[in-house]
Amino acid sequence: MSRLLMLILMLAAMSGVASAAERADTTAVREGKRCPEFRFKDTEGRERTLGEFRGSYVYIDVWASWCYPCRREYLRLQELEKRLKGRNIVFVGISCDQTEFRWQGAVRMMEGEQWWTAGDAAFEKAFGVDRIPRFILIDRRGRVLRAEMSRPSDPATEAYLKELPGIDKAAGKAKREKKKK
Repeated sequence: MSRLLMLILMLAAMSGVASAAERADTTAVREGKRCPEFRFKDTEGRERTLGEFRGSYVYIDVWASWCYPCRREYLRLQELEKRLKGRNIVFVGISCDQTEFRWQGAVRMMEGEQWWTAGDAAFEKAFGVDRIPRFILIDRRGRVLRAEMSRPSDPATEAYLKELPGIDKAAGKAKREKKKK
Protein backbone atom coordinates (compact mmCIF):
# COMPACT_ATOMS: atom_id res chain seq x y z
CA MET A 1 0.00 0.00 0.00
CA SER A 2 2.80 2.42 0.87
CA ARG A 3 4.49 1.70 -2.49
CA LEU A 4 1.28 2.51 -4.32
CA LEU A 5 0.91 5.74 -2.34
CA MET A 6 4.56 6.61 -3.05
CA LEU A 7 4.05 5.96 -6.78
CA ILE A 8 0.92 8.15 -6.86
CA LEU A 9 2.73 10.98 -5.09
CA MET A 10 5.68 10.75 -7.48
CA LEU A 11 3.40 10.82 -10.52
CA ALA A 12 1.50 13.78 -9.09
CA ALA A 13 4.73 15.66 -8.45
CA MET A 14 6.02 14.92 -11.96
CA SER A 15 2.78 16.06 -13.57
CA GLY A 16 2.98 19.30 -11.59
CA VAL A 17 6.47 19.91 -12.95
CA ALA A 18 5.28 19.19 -16.49
CA SER A 19 2.36 21.57 -16.24
CA ALA A 20 4.56 24.30 -14.77
CA ALA A 21 6.94 23.87 -17.71
CA GLU A 22 4.02 23.99 -20.13
CA ARG A 23 2.79 27.22 -18.52
CA ALA A 24 6.21 28.89 -18.72
CA ASP A 25 6.24 31.82 -21.12
CA THR A 26 9.00 30.97 -23.55
CA THR A 27 8.22 34.01 -25.70
CA ALA A 28 9.35 36.54 -23.11
CA VAL A 29 11.27 39.46 -24.59
CA ARG A 30 14.39 40.40 -22.68
CA GLU A 31 16.52 43.51 -22.69
CA GLY A 32 19.23 43.31 -25.35
CA LYS A 33 17.20 40.92 -27.50
CA ARG A 34 15.58 41.84 -30.83
CA CYS A 35 11.96 42.89 -30.53
CA PRO A 36 9.76 40.46 -32.49
CA GLU A 37 7.80 41.81 -35.47
CA PHE A 38 4.43 42.15 -33.80
CA ARG A 39 1.66 43.40 -36.08
CA PHE A 40 -0.55 46.29 -35.06
CA LYS A 41 -3.36 48.27 -36.66
CA ASP A 42 -3.07 52.04 -37.06
CA THR A 43 -5.85 54.64 -37.08
CA GLU A 44 -6.24 54.28 -40.85
CA GLY A 45 -6.64 50.51 -40.65
CA ARG A 46 -3.17 49.71 -42.02
CA GLU A 47 -0.99 46.94 -40.59
CA ARG A 48 2.11 48.35 -38.90
CA THR A 49 5.23 46.96 -37.21
CA LEU A 50 7.88 48.52 -34.99
CA GLY A 51 10.47 47.44 -37.58
CA GLU A 52 9.36 50.43 -39.67
CA PHE A 53 11.33 52.62 -37.29
CA ARG A 54 14.63 50.74 -37.43
CA GLY A 55 17.37 53.35 -37.28
CA SER A 56 15.50 55.37 -34.65
CA TYR A 57 14.82 54.86 -30.97
CA VAL A 58 11.19 53.95 -30.22
CA TYR A 59 9.53 54.96 -26.95
CA ILE A 60 6.40 52.83 -26.56
CA ASP A 61 3.44 53.79 -24.41
CA VAL A 62 1.21 50.77 -23.63
CA TRP A 63 -2.21 52.06 -22.64
CA ALA A 64 -5.98 51.47 -22.76
CA SER A 65 -8.96 53.79 -23.13
CA TRP A 66 -10.38 52.92 -19.71
CA CYS A 67 -7.10 53.58 -17.85
CA TYR A 68 -7.11 56.97 -16.12
CA PRO A 69 -3.37 56.90 -15.22
CA CYS A 70 -2.66 56.15 -18.91
CA ARG A 71 -4.60 59.21 -20.03
CA ARG A 72 -2.83 61.37 -17.45
CA GLU A 73 0.61 60.14 -18.63
CA TYR A 74 -0.38 60.75 -22.25
CA LEU A 75 -0.47 64.51 -21.59
CA ARG A 76 3.09 64.32 -20.23
CA LEU A 77 4.09 62.13 -23.19
CA GLN A 78 2.91 64.83 -25.62
CA GLU A 79 5.05 67.41 -23.79
CA LEU A 80 8.07 65.10 -23.87
CA GLU A 81 7.57 64.41 -27.56
CA LYS A 82 7.49 68.16 -28.31
CA ARG A 83 10.68 68.76 -26.33
CA LEU A 84 12.46 65.97 -28.25
CA LYS A 85 11.12 66.95 -31.66
CA GLY A 86 13.77 66.69 -34.38
CA ARG A 87 15.73 64.03 -32.52
CA ASN A 88 16.15 60.42 -33.56
CA ILE A 89 13.26 59.03 -31.53
CA VAL A 90 9.69 58.02 -32.36
CA PHE A 91 6.85 57.87 -29.86
CA VAL A 92 4.28 55.11 -30.43
CA GLY A 93 1.15 54.50 -28.39
CA ILE A 94 0.01 50.88 -28.37
CA SER A 95 -3.49 50.29 -27.05
CA CYS A 96 -4.33 46.99 -25.43
CA ASP A 97 -8.09 47.68 -25.57
CA GLN A 98 -10.00 44.50 -26.35
CA THR A 99 -12.53 46.19 -28.63
CA GLU A 100 -11.80 48.44 -31.57
CA PHE A 101 -14.61 50.91 -30.92
CA ARG A 102 -13.19 51.80 -27.50
CA TRP A 103 -9.73 52.35 -29.00
CA GLN A 104 -11.15 54.37 -31.90
CA GLY A 105 -13.12 56.54 -29.48
CA ALA A 106 -10.00 57.33 -27.46
CA VAL A 107 -7.63 58.00 -30.38
CA ARG A 108 -9.95 60.61 -31.87
CA MET A 109 -8.65 62.93 -29.15
CA MET A 110 -4.99 61.86 -29.49
CA GLU A 111 -2.10 62.76 -31.78
CA GLY A 112 0.88 60.95 -33.21
CA GLU A 113 1.44 57.27 -33.89
CA GLN A 114 -1.44 55.43 -32.21
CA TRP A 115 -1.70 51.70 -32.80
CA TRP A 116 -3.96 48.92 -31.55
CA THR A 117 -3.08 45.30 -30.76
CA ALA A 118 -6.36 44.30 -32.47
CA GLY A 119 -7.21 42.10 -29.51
CA ASP A 120 -4.04 40.00 -29.92
CA ALA A 121 -2.33 39.73 -26.54
CA ALA A 122 0.99 38.39 -27.94
CA PHE A 123 2.76 41.76 -27.49
CA GLU A 124 1.54 42.14 -23.91
CA LYS A 125 2.44 38.54 -23.08
CA ALA A 126 5.92 38.80 -24.58
CA PHE A 127 6.71 41.94 -22.57
CA GLY A 128 4.98 40.66 -19.44
CA VAL A 129 2.63 43.65 -19.36
CA ASP A 130 0.70 43.11 -16.15
CA ARG A 131 -0.20 46.76 -15.49
CA ILE A 132 -0.61 49.92 -17.49
CA PRO A 133 0.56 52.45 -18.32
CA ARG A 134 3.77 50.70 -19.28
CA PHE A 135 6.65 52.24 -21.19
CA ILE A 136 9.22 50.38 -23.27
CA LEU A 137 12.30 51.66 -25.11
CA ILE A 138 13.58 50.02 -28.31
CA ASP A 139 17.03 50.92 -29.64
CA ARG A 140 18.00 51.89 -33.19
CA ARG A 141 18.75 48.26 -34.13
CA GLY A 142 15.32 47.05 -33.02
CA ARG A 143 16.52 45.58 -29.73
CA VAL A 144 14.84 46.07 -26.38
CA LEU A 145 16.86 48.67 -24.51
CA ARG A 146 14.53 49.06 -21.50
CA ALA A 147 11.58 46.68 -21.04
CA GLU A 148 10.31 48.83 -18.17
CA MET A 149 11.20 52.39 -19.09
CA SER A 150 10.39 55.26 -16.76
CA ARG A 151 7.23 57.31 -17.31
CA PRO A 152 7.14 60.60 -19.23
CA SER A 153 6.20 62.38 -15.99
CA ASP A 154 9.50 61.31 -14.41
CA PRO A 155 12.13 64.03 -15.05
CA ALA A 156 14.79 61.31 -15.31
CA THR A 157 13.12 60.03 -18.50
CA GLU A 158 13.95 63.07 -20.60
CA ALA A 159 17.50 63.22 -19.24
CA TYR A 160 18.01 59.52 -20.04
CA LEU A 161 16.63 59.87 -23.56
CA LYS A 162 18.80 62.91 -24.32
CA GLU A 163 21.92 60.93 -23.37
CA LEU A 164 21.24 58.06 -25.80
CA PRO A 165 23.98 57.60 -28.43
CA GLY A 166 22.84 58.98 -31.78
CA ILE A 167 19.67 60.61 -30.40
CA ASP A 168 20.63 63.92 -32.03
CA LYS A 169 20.87 62.34 -35.47
CA ALA A 170 17.76 62.08 -37.59
CA ALA A 171 18.95 58.85 -39.27
CA GLY A 172 15.60 57.09 -39.26
CA LYS A 173 13.44 60.00 -40.43
CA ALA A 174 13.86 59.53 -44.18
CA LYS A 175 13.08 55.83 -43.89
CA ARG A 176 9.89 56.58 -41.88
CA GLU A 177 8.69 59.19 -44.35
CA LYS A 178 9.27 56.81 -47.23
CA LYS A 179 7.28 54.04 -45.48
CA LYS A 180 4.28 56.32 -44.83
CA LYS A 181 3.83 57.13 -48.53
